[in-house]
Amino acid sequence: MLKTVNLGLQYGTRKLFDHVDITFNKGNCYGIIGANGAGKSTFLKLLSGEIESTTGEVIMDKKERMSVLKQDQNAYNDETVLNTVLLGHKRLMEITKQKDALYEKPDFTDADGLLAAELEGEFAELGGWEAESDAQTLLAGLGVPEECYYSLMGDLDAKIKIKVLLAQALFGNPDILLLDEPTNNLDYKSTRWLENFLLDFPNTVLIVSHDRHFLNNVCTHICDVDFGKIKLYVGNYEFWYESSQLALQQQKDQNKKSEQKIKELQEFIARFSANKSKSRQATSRKKLLDKIVLEDIEPSSRRYPFIGFKPQREVGNDILFVENLTKPGVFKNLTFTVNKNDKIAFLSENTHQIQALFNILAGKDEDYTGKFKWGITTSLGYLPQDNKEYFDKDLTLIDWLRQYSVEDQHESFIRGWLGRMLFSGDEAMKKCNVLSGGEKVRCLFAKIMLEAPNILMFEDPTNHLDLESITALNEGMSNFKGNILFSSHDAELLQTVANRIISFNADGTITDRLTTYEEFLGLEE
Repeated sequence: MLKTVNLGLQYGTRKLFDHVDITFNKGNCYGIIGANGAGKSTFLKLLSGEIESTTGEVIMDKKERMSVLKQDQNAYNDETVLNTVLLGHKRLMEITKQKDALYEKPDFTDADGLLAAELEGEFAELGGWEAESDAQTLLAGLGVPEECYYSLMGDLDAKIKIKVLLAQALFGNPDILLLDEPTNNLDYKSTRWLENFLLDFPNTVLIVSHDRHFLNNVCTHICDVDFGKIKLYVGNYEFWYESSQLALQQQKDQNKKSEQKIKELQEFIARFSANKSKSRQATSRKKLLDKIVLEDIEPSSRRYPFIGFKPQREVGNDILFVENLTKPGVFKNLTFTVNKNDKIAFLSENTHQIQALFNILAGKDEDYTGKFKWGITTSLGYLPQDNKEYFDKDLTLIDWLRQYSVEDQHESFIRGWLGRMLFSGDEAMKKCNVLSGGEKVRCLFAKIMLEAPNILMFEDPTNHLDLESITALNEGMSNFKGNILFSSHDAELLQTVANRIISFNADGTITDRLTTYEEFLGLEE
């Protein structure tokens, strides 16, 4: 059991949160959500003891072991991959060293023998004899090549290091597991494996993540870090979001009778409680939701941008033809046709392939052979992952967005579009060259909405966005009436938007299927 009592943290005059009283129980998985800068990762650091609280305390059973996903990729550069995973169980490694030192003594005494016997018993109890095999199983599940097991961490690519550190955190069946953005830079196969691992994990898990699909699949509870408080809610992210939106709508509608509001909420809870899922966590969630009372559901104070893409003109029948398109060293002989109503997700373990394809289709790269042709009725709204060229100017956001407004240059009109992206009041006077990554992406959404294209081409559009913006983007892309070509690491976006998957193969060719993301993964397996 992990528990916080009157926990608070303050930096100078800024109060991050206070009076946090939460008990985290065995068998539950808690998703920690909140706006950027709200203190999600800081909360995990408080729980792990990495930083000290201003008030209150964290209580944990002394017999229990906590494991934390390390963020420093260079901390184990001088260790082998296998040994790095084993170091995740500190006590087991201490016993191993003690045993080895005892057996190497030239004057091994009876007392040494008794101590060695005690250590051997504890070693076996902690799974020491199976440790290397268990570590290799974790590494294999996360997709770490076997030839890397005895390589030094310092010699590995960053993406492999991340997987090794994740295996380290999972190793040895910890009683409490703290994971900060565990799916960052994981490919879809590794993410799927991690989901299944956590669904079978019997102990306590706390996760900070922007991956809604991941949170929906593994979480039994949501901890919302908002306005200096941390509130605990039963259910996964989808349940928290939809219930808070329903409560917010009811709060706005003062004319509804209380009996009608109660009926709406009861029907909502019943629908989620009865929702079938393959996951073991779903059964646990159902039991918890059945016990929920109406007072547990509150409107969220979180602000969501409005993202809605409306094409100025409908696209015709001829949209995009690609024939034998080849980018030297990247892909070869790509041939596909985009049809009306296609929303295509592009998948690749090498993101450079998708980036190169999109740059060619957007007219930003002429180093290719083969050909492609857009239909004469098409207009393209392009969101590249690298957006520096758009913001290398000393302009206010009003003047920046005004560049892309053909019909209306008035400040009130421009402010309306910026307001949809949560840039209101003085925020609209910010200089565009000092924006954060997420703010830049929101500005580009405002630009694209203003231009009203009938084709969207988005490269990893959820990068840098918080959960609120990702949720709004998902809704905007789902409701878009034109065509979409996009890539993403957000599984929920892939599943709910795409109706066609184009996946790059290892040899640079593609697999093209009319299917949903989940169905495509099933076919691949």
